[in-house]
Amino acid sequence: MLYYLGTYLYKQFKPPGFGLFHAISFRMAAAAVTALFLSFVVGPIIIRLLKKRQVDNQAKVEAPKNHLAKAGIPTMGGLIVLMNVLVPTLLWGDIGNAYVIMIMLTTVWMGLVGFSDDYFKVVKKYKKGLIARYKLIGQIGIGLIIGGTIYFFPEWFGSGMEHFRTLSTVPFLKSVNFDFSWLYIPIVIFIITATSNAVNLTDGLDGLAIGTVGVVALTLALVSYVSGNAIFAHYLNIMHLPGADELAVYCAALVGGSLGFLWFNAYPAQVFMGDTGSLALGGAIGALCVLIKKEFLLPIVGGIFFAETISVIIQVAYFKYTRKKYGEGKRVFKMAPIHHHFELKGWAEPKIVTRFYIVAVILAIISLTTFKVR
Repeated sequence: MLYYLGTYLYKQFKPPGFGLFHAISFRMAAAAVTALFLSFVVGPIIIRLLKKRQVDNQAKVEAPKNHLAKAGIPTMGGLIVLMNVLVPTLLWGDIGNAYVIMIMLTTVWMGLVGFSDDYFKVVKKYKKGLIARYKLIGQIGIGLIIGGTIYFFPEWFGSGMEHFRTLSTVPFLKSVNFDFSWLYIPIVIFIITATSNAVNLTDGLDGLAIGTVGVVALTLALVSYVSGNAIFAHYLNIMHLPGADELAVYCAALVGGSLGFLWFNAYPAQVFMGDTGSLALGGAIGALCVLIKKEFLLPIVGGIFFAETISVIIQVAYFKYTRKKYGEGKRVFKMAPIHHHFELKGWAEPKIVTRFYIVAVILAIISLTTFKVR
């Protein structure tokens, strides 16, 4: 909204400094600062409301016993994160841009799915929250909308998407793009579903998920910016997607919002984001990689989320295999997801989170180097 107002005033009256509203970099900075400001002003208000209404965390059975002490801490703090992301994007982004519309729709859609799950779990006290198949329907639904829109109406996004509709950049390989062809829509559904669940699995230690999301968002902000810039895209030999640089404003808001929420979610946490935040942010990260045609980059830039998910898959598969073969199930890890394995090995929670952050930053650097290598 401020973007449109500033642009209008600049065209009409040419006031000094208002030309900055055209600059993506200025609006990225403004979105990040706005998100941080909202966190510190509105965050405490939302936390107090959650406490007042006793929207608190229930200790998970599958978590280590020391997590019993976390029962009673407010959850559904994802409302803070969603506000921190959506409001700055509305203020500083081009909300008529197709890329922005799609990422905002994904965030709101998955936020509502996550909110429903939290509501049934912590307010209605349903043990399992939203029924799994309904959650899956929500994830498939938004994947179908995004995949179907890109596949059938690529011209809505601009000339770039028309040329690269079902293609995806292959990291490290120069001038090599992979064509998903008719499998494109199922792949998009899989990516968004898997990523939203992966971030949800990662959200098991204070500050772990939101800090990692911030690192990933910063990386994708840079990738979005260069993808929408003709000069940078040509120099890095990647697909030029006119208009995709507006996603950098959203990503910057996500970085600011993540830092702001981390202020309250860092150990010892004052609030948890719950599925309201984790499903929404996971779905958004998956959608961002789809929109900028960097699907194969996701396992690298989101390597922490990938490892958490793989650890659960390995644990469950090996347990079932050994139970069937030997009559008794055995485990690869002390507990899955893998962050709980390190907890049971005796690592302090802040140490696990910090070391995962370090790995996330290393993976972010590797992700960015894939472009120069190409």
